[in-house]
Amino acid sequence: MRLGGRLAGAIEVLADIETRNRPVADALKDWGLAHRFAGSGDRAAIGNIVYDALRMKLSHAYLMNDDSAASLAFGVMLRQWGLTTEALARELDGDKFAPEIPAERLKAFATRRLDTAPLHVQGDIPAWIQPSFEENFSEDWLAEAKALTGRPTLDLRANTLKASREQVLKALQPSGAVPTTIARNGIRIPAGEGPSRLPNVIAEPSFLKGWFEVQDEGSQIVADMVFAQEGEQILDFCAGGGGKTLAMSAAMNNKGQVHAYDADRKRLAPIVERLKRAGTRNVQVHEDFSSLASLAGRFDRVLVDAPCTGTGTWRRRPDTKWRLTEKNLEERLAQQEEALASAADFVRPGGYLLYVTCSVLPEENENQVYGFCEDNPSFEILSAAEVWMDLFGTDKPQPWSADMKTVTLTPASTDTDGFFFCAMGRKN
Repeated sequence: MRLGGRLAGAIEVLADIETRNRPVADALKDWGLAHRFAGSGDRAAIGNIVYDALRMKLSHAYLMNDDSAASLAFGVMLRQWGLTTEALARELDGDKFAPEIPAERLKAFATRRLDTAPLHVQGDIPAWIQPSFEENFSEDWLAEAKALTGRPTLDLRANTLKASREQVLKALQPSGAVPTTIARNGIRIPAGEGPSRLPNVIAEPSFLKGWFEVQDEGSQIVADMVFAQEGEQILDFCAGGGGKTLAMSAAMNNKGQVHAYDADRKRLAPIVERLKRAGTRNVQVHEDFSSLASLAGRFDRVLVDAPCTGTGTWRRRPDTKWRLTEKNLEERLAQQEEALASAADFVRPGGYLLYVTCSVLPEENENQVYGFCEDNPSFEILSAAEVWMDLFGTDKPQPWSADMKTVTLTPASTDTDGFFFCAMGRKN
């Protein structure tokens, strides 16, 4: 399939997402099932066009003076894939599957300037969320928003229960794997450009042997900052698929115990197979809350990886950026408050309550933890800076923080997904 056919396919998918308001993964899957002639390289290229278009949806539409699926797809070619209008015309010439070149839109692109657009358009974020970015990042908010429009890398965590980072790097050398900058056991495969696709690492023998897990470097960092110690009793209260549970278990060298619980059993479902492959022996999975009741007040550390808007993951899930509403945010805030209140009961006196989100919004982050401590004076916010320095030192990229009590990782500051971390101590 030539570029023209790939563009046409991407336009179909983008139109489907817009008209039916459906997740991008579902739309791409359905397109692939309906076009079985398309090879894996074609499907990957179409997916790249679609994801790139959604990451920069507002700015593409502004420069093309049109927000149609075709204009977004052609905007990708001109802005993200580096093609000139002349080169694009040559690529599509004679391709019977190519979409019609939107001449008027290309004329608009040649004359319009992005610096005249509203700031939220320049940052490719919904207008209603701009004040939250301004509150969190001050004069740097626009740069932080723009950083969320780039392609993400593929990050992995070496499972030290089975292999060292050096062993995994050697095994994945053909894929271009390199050590991560901050995370101690992290491995990174750089994001490709244009139609290139990332390697299917889960098909690698080293993955099947449990040598590594797919996990963003930011997620690895906040799991490290829990500072799980051998012999401790730890509760992962919103464990989901178990990424941080696995990381903490490895950090503890299978000594002590990690209890994994999630209110949503469907999210917890993948954890059993992952634990088996990773070789963990110190994880206990709880499928209902009642099984935790007798453990109240007994945990050294309780991690609350709270449900959130996922604004920090917009590079990977750009379609969610445009479906997010103020009502969604309100729902998440209520869920976070409930999770914190419930999890706090499990922290022993002198223990720690660790709060994490993959959001960059202050409403879900600083506002939540400071509000919680005001309402629960037996807890106090501790300095995350000390833990950061102990783990990562001063010669690495530093997270965003107003006071270094809490920290926010972002694509702009740490070259990771967006994550928030706060440690709270329970007084004796």
